[in-house]
Amino acid sequence: MDLWFHSIRICWWRVLFLMSVFQDYLSSMLDCPPTCSCSQTEIYCNKSDNGRFFPLLALQDTGSNGTSVDIAELFKNITSIHIENWTGLQTLRDVDMELYTGLQRLTIMNCNLRVIQARAFAQNPHIRYMRLEGVVFDCGCDIRWIQLWQQRGEAGLHTQQLYCKNGASKIRLHNMYIHNCDLPEISVSHSSVLVMEGDNVTVSCNGSGSPLPEVDWTVSGLHSINTHLSNVYWPNIHSINLTLFNISRDDNNFQLTCIAENVVGMTNSSIQLNVQFPPVILRLAEPEQRHDTCIEFTVRGYPHPKLRWFYMQKEILQNDYIRTDMDFYQDYLEGCLTFQNPTHINNGNYTLEASNPLGTVTKTVYGHFLMAPDMDEKVPSTPSDGDSGRPDEDTFGVSIAVGLAGFACVLLLVLFVLINKYGRRSKFGMKGPVAVISGEEDSASPLHHVNHGIITPCTLDAGPDAVVIGMTRIPVVENPQYFRHGHNCNKPTTRKSLDP
Repeated sequence: MDLWFHSIRICWWRVLFLMSVFQDYLSSMLDCPPTCSCSQTEIYCNKSDNGRFFPLLALQDTGSNGTSVDIAELFKNITSIHIENWTGLQTLRDVDMELYTGLQRLTIMNCNLRVIQARAFAQNPHIRYMRLEGVVFDCGCDIRWIQLWQQRGEAGLHTQQLYCKNGASKIRLHNMYIHNCDLPEISVSHSSVLVMEGDNVTVSCNGSGSPLPEVDWTVSGLHSINTHLSNVYWPNIHSINLTLFNISRDDNNFQLTCIAENVVGMTNSSIQLNVQFPPVILRLAEPEQRHDTCIEFTVRGYPHPKLRWFYMQKEILQNDYIRTDMDFYQDYLEGCLTFQNPTHINNGNYTLEASNPLGTVTKTVYGHFLMAPDMDEKVPSTPSDGDSGRPDEDTFGVSIAVGLAGFACVLLLVLFVLINKYGRRSKFGMKGPVAVISGEEDSASPLHHVNHGIITPCTLDAGPDAVVIGMTRIPVVENPQYFRHGHNCNKPTTRKSLDP
């Protein structure tokens, strides 16, 4: 137990020791000015001081390159600075403010501040509010930019009463008028330039104003070889030409910016540089399974190239199952040839063709999606778009044929039954029992073939001199000329003929 308690005490002593070392380390990096109080985000100086320079956190040697980055972050975290009763502070320079890149609020009260340089806040893009109370500037061109800020309502200056001293008199800043003291004007020779890769081009920029501005092109990040030629046309024009040699495709979409600056402020203008070059396929990857299967590609070219895909030497027609998805970024085209549920039938070489007016380029990749099944018969090829509707049409036709055949069979069966049932009736439409007058087969009687009744004359008790028609017995006189033999229901008697 005592050993455990002793180890805990040792750990606490180590923590306290490290904290003290770390605190000393931070204090060795940054020291707050003696008349100020500082926190991680604010410097507050409200005690009287006759210092001539803007309060700056004191830096001491740290002996490490990595520590300098931390110091920059510490300065960046300062968002508010308050200075009051500093009688020795007369000028605010750009070097005083350039480290406080995160500054948002600046308050200067009851100081002898006379001038703030025009570029003092060039490195403070986040500044939103400045309070200049009890400050009387010296009227002149050096504070013309503050007057312009007040007129535009920047940094809250339009809500304050600012003054400047013109000789022995003090006037309001917005009433100050200084002759030949304005922002420079700028003009460029082109709004955009279209060139071919490897060409040369010259662009010009003119800056005018009073005081005479400094004019220059910003070419940081430009890959092409460039030269500057400056000319001054007194009293107030400064011209500069920029020439680019053997223009690189890497400078496509580059913004050539010209800056004109004097003590009043800065103006700028830009030219868009467009470089045309033939397409190149930077990347064509093998199929990769994602949400859908993707053959990823990256193509570069300007003008943007047209893309076509080929499979088995035939162009792939885009549909819901195979389509191209891509995005444009400057002169890059990035995307996928997307497959929805591909099978072994889709295995094979896929060729990408990219073309624009300056050239055409192709590249091929083998796409393997699934192993082919172990089958002896030949796997049928994928039907084309024109054959996609045939299976449904064939099924419908077969169904119609089967239906018609069944209907024909039923119709024939009904006809057969009707013929068997009604086909034996008399064509004379006679109903009931019918007596047939019948004699020998060679009889000349017109009723010789009528024998459709159910009851024959033999079933009635008819004499030799009567005939039965229907159910009526009619006496008949036999004429030997027509009836050589009469009807006899009994077995006829054989008579022996006598010779005369």
